[in-house]
Formats: sequence, structure tokens, C-alpha cells
Amino acid sequence: MVKFARQACIFSMAVLLPLMSFATDSDSGTASKHVVVKKRVTHKRISNTASVQSSKTVKRYVLVHGKRRLVTQNLAMAAPVDKPSVGDAEGLNRSKDPLSLQSNVAYVVDQASSKVLFEKNPDVSLPIASITKLMTSLVVVEAHQDMSEEIEVTADDIDKEKGTGSRLKIGAKLSRADMLHIALMSSENRAASALGRSYPGGRPAFVAAMNAKAQQLGMADTHYVDSNGLSSQNRASAKDLVKLVNAAYQFPIIRQYSTDSKYIVNPGGPALEYGSSNKLVSNPSWEIGLQKTGFINEAGRCLVMQAMIEGRAVVMVFLDSKGKYSRLADAGRIKKWLETTKPQL
Repeated sequence: MVKFARQACIFSMAVLLPLMSFATDSDSGTASKHVVVKKRVTHKRISNTASVQSSKTVKRYVLVHGKRRLVTQNLAMAAPVDKPSVGDAEGLNRSKDPLSLQSNVAYVVDQASSKVLFEKNPDVSLPIASITKLMTSLVVVEAHQDMSEEIEVTADDIDKEKGTGSRLKIGAKLSRADMLHIALMSSENRAASALGRSYPGGRPAFVAAMNAKAQQLGMADTHYVDSNGLSSQNRASAKDLVKLVNAAYQFPIIRQYSTDSKYIVNPGGPALEYGSSNKLVSNPSWEIGLQKTGFINEAGRCLVMQAMIEGRAVVMVFLDSKGKYSRLADAGRIKKWLETTKPQL
């Protein structure tokens, strides 16, 4: 009987463990009260995004010989795969470069001399996702609107394009400065939407101002349709985005807000702490003067930055990168290459 009971317990545990993994995976955090789910992500090296691995640690109490025992199981999780982008459809993913970058588009220039240091498909106009918010910030700052004016989030700021959520609830109120801060630093979509909506003449006038500014800057391959970048119709080439970075860099408020690592806002109710969407801003090996990230499926992972490398101010543009950390890895490859080769002016 004892032998039979032990075999029954072992059989029960063997059956329970697969069921535990199935319930946890399918319920997305809605497992029963007896299950504790912890996610653990291990990043091997930022320079190789294909090596990112993750796992779930699932814990559950089971009865063994009438006593509760804690059973732990590590479940391997496949890294999410980005969907094909507009750049992929145009065949840009077949482009090769000497640094084996993961971005379909890369463009690096010396900010002072405008000398091209590295280029890969810089003339192609592609969706730019939340890089759009850099033009949003430029229009807001140049309009000289009252930065202390309180703006309320309304139903008009809900994302009807991609259905994304937001920590800013309907009825939340923030100053224009705070809206700009979290739109640039943390890519807060409702904040960017509210900035456009509160412009004189409303959102249509704001988008018109964005396109007028692009034309003024000579951004011939650029077009905007919203202030947050959720539409794939917001497009630009890498060459155009260098012009945008240079124009935005002239304003200290844009430089500061885009490169802060954390910021707390009080929208009414509990305070909200936001973090930067670009982990490089808190990396001591980087000296970043301005940055903006972006991502929608059509655009892939995007990044623009101004940074000091070897005493030289450099503007970097990476569009349509694959993998969550690949654009940062590409920036690291460019930085190492510049430090190693030291190309002359």
C-alpha cells in the first residue's frame, strides 16, 4: 500500500505540472490563488539581441504524503518576434552593411560639419512611429504656448488607431510642460495627443503646423497625420530626421525632457512615476544630448539620438530595427566603431 501511495503521488505531480504551465500561460496572470507566477528575463549581451532569453518561474503547493510541498518549475518562453514592417516589404531587410546592423536604415553624421560617417538606406521614407513626437515637441515649444496651463485628458485622446492603453485616465489633468515631458521621455501617447488637441485651432491646425515646419526644415520626404505617431502614415527618411534632430536640439527644454531617466507627475489621484523609453540615457558610458524612440509594427524599432563620442557631437538615426534591444545594440556598434576608427572630418 505504501509503495502504491508513493506511485500515486508521483503520478499526480507529473500530471499537475503540465497543467500548471498551461493554466499560467493561457491565463496571462489570472491563475488561481494558490499559484505564484514570477517573470525572469535574462539579457546576455546588448550587442546581440537574438540571444535574449526569458522564462517564467511557476510555483504551486501540492499534497505529498498528506503534507503541502512547494513545487517550482521554470518554463522557457520564446522571445517575441516582430512582425514584418513596411521596410521589409520594400526589401530593405536584404541590405547588408559592414557592421551587420539589425536596423534596415541607419544614418550617422557629424553634427558640426554634417559629414556623413555611416549610411544605410538613408533616403527611403518609412513610418517613424513615436519619433513623430520630436516634431510635436518642436511645434509646441515654438508656438510659445503657456507651459503652465493645465490640460485635461479627454475621450478624444484615446488611441483608436492601435488600441493602446495609457496610465493617464480620462479626466487626468497635467500642465502642458508635464505633458511634453512624459511624451518625450516616456513616449506617452495620450499626452502627445492632448498637446496637439490643445493647440490653437485644434488637432488639424497642429498637424498642419507639423507639416509646415517639416517643409521649412527641408524635410522633403516627411509627412505627418497625427501628433503621437501611432499612424503608419507618419513618415520620414533618415536624412530628414537628422534635420529634425538638429532643429529640436536648439531648445534646452527638449534636450532636458528627452534625456531624463525618471519623472513623477500628479494628474489628480495617485502620483505616477514615468521612466525613459531609452535605457541608454542612464548608461554612464553614454553622453546623450537628445533622444527619441519609437515603435509600431509598420515602422519596426526606431531611435534617433544626439551624442558625444570621442569629443565629437554625432547624430544617429536607426529605423526599422528588429528585436526590442536591437536599436540600442546598433547604437553601441556605431559608438564602438567611431571610437575605434576615429573617422576624420
